[in-house]
Amino acid sequence: MEELTSSLAALETSDTFPEDDSKPTLLPIPGPPGLPIIGNIRDFDPVFPLGTFLNFAEIYGPIFEMTLGIAGRRVFINSVELFEEVCDESRFRKVVIGALETLRSGVGTGLFTAHHGEKDWLIAHRILMPAFGPLKIRDMFDDMHDIASQLVLKWARHGPEHRILATDDFTRLTLDTLSLCTMGYRFNSFYTKEMHPFVDAMIGYLLESGKRAFRPSIANKLMRRTNAQYDQDIKYMRDLARGLVQRRRNNPTDKNDLLNAMINGRDPKTGEGLNDELICDNMITFLIAGHETTSGLLSFTFYNLIKNSTAYRAAQKEVDEVCGKGPVTIDHIPKLKYINAVLRETLRLNPTAPTFSLTPHPDLDEHPPTLGKGNYSLEGVPAVVCVLQKIHRDPKVYGADANEFKPERMLDEAFEKLPKGAWKPFGNGMRACIGRPFAWQEAVLVTAMLLQHFNFQFDDPGYELHVKQTLTIKPKDFYMRATLREGMNAVALSAATDATHGDGAAQKHPAKKTSGSDKKQQKKRMSIFYGSNTGTCEALAQSLATNAAGHGFDADVRTLDSATEKLPKDYPVVIITASYEGQPPDNATHFVEWLKSLSGNEASGTNYAVFGCGHRDWQATFQRIPTLVDDTLHKLGGTRIVERGLADAAEGDMFTNFDTWEDELFWPAINSRYGSTSAAAASTTLVSTLTAEISSNRSSKLRVDVSDARVIAAKTLTALGQPEKRHLEIQLPSNAAYHCGDYLAVLPINPKQTIHRAMKRFQLPWDARITLTSTAPTVLPTNCSMSAHDIFAAYVELSQPASKKNVLSLAAAAVDPETKSQLEALAGDQFQAEITQKRISPLDLLERYPCLHLPLGSFLTMLPPMRVRQYSISSSPLHSADTCTVSYDRLEVAALSGSGGKHYGVASNFLSSLERGDILHVAVRASAKPFHLPLDPATPIIMIAVGTGIAPFRGFVQERAVQIAAGRTLGNALLFVGCRYHDKDRLYAEEFDKWQEQGAVQLRYAFSREPELSKGCKYVQDRLRKEKVELCKAWEDGARVFVCGNARLGEEVAKVCKDGYRERRKDQGEETTEDAAEEWFGKLKEERFATDVFD
Repeated sequence: MEELTSSLAALETSDTFPEDDSKPTLLPIPGPPGLPIIGNIRDFDPVFPLGTFLNFAEIYGPIFEMTLGIAGRRVFINSVELFEEVCDESRFRKVVIGALETLRSGVGTGLFTAHHGEKDWLIAHRILMPAFGPLKIRDMFDDMHDIASQLVLKWARHGPEHRILATDDFTRLTLDTLSLCTMGYRFNSFYTKEMHPFVDAMIGYLLESGKRAFRPSIANKLMRRTNAQYDQDIKYMRDLARGLVQRRRNNPTDKNDLLNAMINGRDPKTGEGLNDELICDNMITFLIAGHETTSGLLSFTFYNLIKNSTAYRAAQKEVDEVCGKGPVTIDHIPKLKYINAVLRETLRLNPTAPTFSLTPHPDLDEHPPTLGKGNYSLEGVPAVVCVLQKIHRDPKVYGADANEFKPERMLDEAFEKLPKGAWKPFGNGMRACIGRPFAWQEAVLVTAMLLQHFNFQFDDPGYELHVKQTLTIKPKDFYMRATLREGMNAVALSAATDATHGDGAAQKHPAKKTSGSDKKQQKKRMSIFYGSNTGTCEALAQSLATNAAGHGFDADVRTLDSATEKLPKDYPVVIITASYEGQPPDNATHFVEWLKSLSGNEASGTNYAVFGCGHRDWQATFQRIPTLVDDTLHKLGGTRIVERGLADAAEGDMFTNFDTWEDELFWPAINSRYGSTSAAAASTTLVSTLTAEISSNRSSKLRVDVSDARVIAAKTLTALGQPEKRHLEIQLPSNAAYHCGDYLAVLPINPKQTIHRAMKRFQLPWDARITLTSTAPTVLPTNCSMSAHDIFAAYVELSQPASKKNVLSLAAAAVDPETKSQLEALAGDQFQAEITQKRISPLDLLERYPCLHLPLGSFLTMLPPMRVRQYSISSSPLHSADTCTVSYDRLEVAALSGSGGKHYGVASNFLSSLERGDILHVAVRASAKPFHLPLDPATPIIMIAVGTGIAPFRGFVQERAVQIAAGRTLGNALLFVGCRYHDKDRLYAEEFDKWQEQGAVQLRYAFSREPELSKGCKYVQDRLRKEKVELCKAWEDGARVFVCGNARLGEEVAKVCKDGYRERRKDQGEETTEDAAEEWFGKLKEERFATDVFD
């Protein structure tokens, strides 16, 4: 202990290392004092080695060293700063040493245990990389779902009293998943009580390999019984692997799996394949590494979720919202953002492969090699051990709560901001885990399915996490219980998880059909070059080539290397490529080197487009090759057809990224530059071998005639700090058509804040379900179990002001005399002032009087059914017949009740919650006949609006602009608009300015906060009076007048008109009474004056 104390006292280092151009003085690496020969063996826990490392990390800080007997010296690092230094592959590389070296006795030169640069690894890695590409992993989804369903059904059938040893069942799951997906073999682990013998052999092999690494060789030789069992375990695993290989050779299939890749694959560089022993090495490697780490990840995940109720509920709620009650499909996976964060945070706290070892590169020009910005010498150190569990909890990166489970810190935006060395549970660089995409898809799927179907709890509420270790780590003795959610039984669940999971396979990225008539037309040439190791970029290239035919192009698809020194110049060129740790794909290396060697204008005349694939987790090299190709071609004189596209695998759906770039940017640019010979240039046809019927019966229950529409775009129109006004563009139902001035009827959902109030008032958990029965007709769904949240959200008007009958019903339910008296008074003389004018709802009254005990059924009976809201369409069908836009205010104001709360507009808050791709229920409703553009386009028009009252007039002017562009001559159009500022809430300013330049409109603004910018006019009525000469001229020319805005605007415009009429009559020598002016205005409204006034 005295030696330890003196060592610590002599240590004068900090956790960070200052930048200094001068050569630093080497510092001693701290560590526990050891004994001669055996070093620190007595300090080492052979059962839980990680515990030893974590303990010393707490003592010594970011770096320490140990001497582990015959294994020699090891330096351990525990900070992100040091970790990023050793992850520099130009200085450090993976080293197979210690227990990993011992494993070679069973798995030889498999991917995990091969030495750096070993020939077998190089060949196997190049052959197997494509087998783990995104498309191949996507193809494995159905098999993953199959095995996951077996786990779900097992737990459902065992019931809520069954004690689940999580690690065992997750091991069954991941072993069966891996073997079925990659080798077409079923272990059927869920159909036997005992674990498969492979698992027992594997555990024995791993444990003994770990122990052998720290025993003298003479001791290992003397342990005959242990050696016999060790050899038997290895023999069982290798016999199993050989049997699987022989089985496939005897019964060949065309299944595109890992086993076929190993049997039939050839190294693209050497042309060599894998011999059977090397195939067995890698099969066992995958079976061990692939299932052990994922089963540990799932076990830690459910421990963390059960331990942290807030995160648990957030995760389960996301699954409910994204996946609903139906099968989890491949398309759900990228949408489960919070589940993704949960898994990341789990691997941050408990990386299941808790360490890996690196060694200085032998060609490193450092003598001696150093660490810590030159502060520590690594001379004589064979391995630097990276302790991920400490690195991932570095408080300099993650803060004072680094040891706490907080998935929010791993949501995409926050995750991307982390230092590149702050999260590396899958290893580093070229030797990182090849099966990461497989493991991640499986983990997200399983977590979602389990949370979708079950509620979980600890078997022992007092359980605290303990960790067991072989080469990987898992929770020790972690038992939990699973209860089926929502009253579902095992029989119903069996049907729900049946073959319908095949939907995922059916939804693979579809090819788009082209018109058969196109084949008769002369097509233009196009070349598509791809750089791809995994097959993803090649698949995107083939997809683009297929679609090209529909745009009048005959596209050829080739590797990027084939374009070396012969880049086409006479027709468009598309390059689709990825980066691999910042390096080009194998079939693009020559092209990239050639491109980098150029310095003139060799790309002049080449019209090109680049699309890049990558994964943002590799921040330092993300999109490096696509960016290099794009920028270099431009620098060499090439012409970009369109800005570079980007797909990020971290977002989970590269196919959608590519489709969006292709459809919205690439083809419009191509068709603009080269023209299109196909009338179907922008159309696609979805091909599917399956049909799915989706029920959405709210509209039929509520007896409203609406159909599904899809959001195309949503944006805010006003500056920050101004009352929020928004724009929504919608793809209309196929049977919908509209005219300028029509309405879009929207069936909304109540604001989440109001729903929360109702749930809270009736003390309902967020996942409460209700079965309604009724003895009278009702629009509410009856005789079926429904989420209380959904009923409050979609079926009733929670904010509707209470009726007198409602108030009296509440009074009848009151037990307290004072409460009853107050409610009766509110239903009497006070009703108009206190209820109607203040818009007090039944929910408001229930919150005001918490002593009221009103049954939920009685409350729902009080509420009117959800109704549609109408919005003026703010676009023209001449611009786009199958889409329309609406412009609206988002209402969020202080409640008139005086409660201190807020009032949220139902429809406006619903619309503001929508994003691109969301579905809503709409119908087109015709406006009154007068509120349409005159049939004679030469008729002048006068439009008057405030705020979003400009909506229909945007449609009017847009239509006029289309007509003018077509060469038509139109009558003059005056638009008077009231808003606050010239630059903060002047809606669609750029569009209207452009249309004014085009001659489609003449703008007349009134800025209430900047009247000096609008001829001193503060309000629209002021501007109308200011421009009375112009107005009179237009009126005399037969102008039609349109007014859209609030009721006050209508009143003010009417007053201006009547005053103007009286003034004009006076100028003509005639006095006119107010009654006469009113009569005149009444006739005017019927003929040439149309209003659309809203509250």
